[in-house]
Amino acid sequence: MLQAGAIAIVLAAATYKLFELDRYFVPKELALHLTALGAIIAGVRRARRLELTRVDTLLGLYLLLGIVSAAFADNHWAAARAVGITFSGLVLFRAARATASAGSRWPLVAALAAAIVLACSTSLLQTYGITSDFFSLNRAPGGTFGNRNFIAHLAAIGAPVLLLLLVLAPRARSMLLSSTGVAILSAVLVLSRSRAAMLALIAGVIVLALGTWVAQRRFRDSRLSRRVPLAAAFAAFGAAAAILVPNTLNWKSDSPYLDTVTGVVNYREGSGHGRLVQYATSLKLAVEHPLLGVGPGNWAVAYPKVAAKGDPSIDRDGGMTANPWPSSDWVAMIAERGIPATLAFVLALVGLAVLAFGAMRNALDLDEFLASLALVATLAATLVVGSFDASLLLATPTLFVFALLGALTTPAAVRMSIPLSTATARGLAIVGGSIIVAMLLSLRSATQLASMAMFSSATTVGAYDRASIVDPGSYRIQMRIAEIGAERGRCDLVKRHAMRAHELFPSASEPAHLLAPCGVRFKRR
Repeated sequence: MLQAGAIAIVLAAATYKLFELDRYFVPKELALHLTALGAIIAGVRRARRLELTRVDTLLGLYLLLGIVSAAFADNHWAAARAVGITFSGLVLFRAARATASAGSRWPLVAALAAAIVLACSTSLLQTYGITSDFFSLNRAPGGTFGNRNFIAHLAAIGAPVLLLLLVLAPRARSMLLSSTGVAILSAVLVLSRSRAAMLALIAGVIVLALGTWVAQRRFRDSRLSRRVPLAAAFAAFGAAAAILVPNTLNWKSDSPYLDTVTGVVNYREGSGHGRLVQYATSLKLAVEHPLLGVGPGNWAVAYPKVAAKGDPSIDRDGGMTANPWPSSDWVAMIAERGIPATLAFVLALVGLAVLAFGAMRNALDLDEFLASLALVATLAATLVVGSFDASLLLATPTLFVFALLGALTTPAAVRMSIPLSTATARGLAIVGGSIIVAMLLSLRSATQLASMAMFSSATTVGAYDRASIVDPGSYRIQMRIAEIGAERGRCDLVKRHAMRAHELFPSASEPAHLLAPCGVRFKRR
């Protein structure tokens, strides 16, 4: 299930161009939730007890606090969507850990790495002239992700594992495949020009370099001395090819790649300055809502209320945020879910790092040492990506990060053990509840996708209205029907759908503009 889910989430995309970026997000969320559902069903067939470590308890607390926060959110549709991604991610963490404990760590890790290379390959296809309705011209070359930054984030997060597989490859064929993957990832990281990904890669490489030096002194394994230079050579080859081989990307700058390198830590102007303004303003939300935040997925709902005039994160015309998420996982976490939830999640990651360092200290062979080193490097890359862009807010990075962490972590002491027999009320609630939640999340994503399809092919007001019924949480659909009503002088349509849009995003100015001619006025909140 995990292997199939990794491939499916990479390829999942839709052609409904009216719904950028949701035509990528929604299919990938559906793939995530279906993978979690399959993992739950497969996992509970033989499970007799639910054993929780300290890390599990902290992650469970993080999820629980997120659910409580969602209950008090202004936009419950966005909150349920965000909490659902967290739920499925934590399910896959446990499933990957169980898979690794059962002796299938390396097949799982190899499949996850292959899926990441496949994702990067779709980016290269777009770079060198392959066109498809599944690709987007905005933020090219995003491949089946629709955005070059998302591809780059995944490449940076997956790089440590791919390097691990190259060093530990048992055969020449495996080594060649891993080396080719390293070159592909390197090329995509250069072509994407993602500063967050570059910084994350640097963080991961520093961790790997220090760990490799320790491993070489300790194990004296010839694979390190022979294959680490090979990895560096293939990475350099991929980067050089990306710069020298002509492509179809139309950068505005004459030296785009040099500009990216020289401006990677520029915080005085441009997007770097905008991030600092956004972070400071978002922290106001955390100060105002320290315990539960403003609700998962509700940053875009609450941020305009505290943003200053001229804030670069606000669309001047629409009164909404330019992006539906902040430019940092950690800023989003503390603003949306509050300080206690953020602390629980951070402590869980610290716990994983402590386990990894302990495993490296006690490792008896190179394979075990490098698996834990790769976990620490993956954590480092994830932390850096999440500091400068959205990552764990999205379905695809969530699947890969949690699956990789689960696959690479080492066994820990069990702190709590709960019987899972469906003959007991507790066991039935845990097993049945988890399956029902995963089914509901899958159904929700499926109805969103169906609504997009209905709306894209609709030609009558009735057809548009049916699409809005299938997905009542879509601001875009509600607004489009309200606009149609305004064009036809149908104030009944305008009032019904513009008011729904206003309820989803109270600070948006577009609903107010449409409602004013129909006699409905309200103060922006």
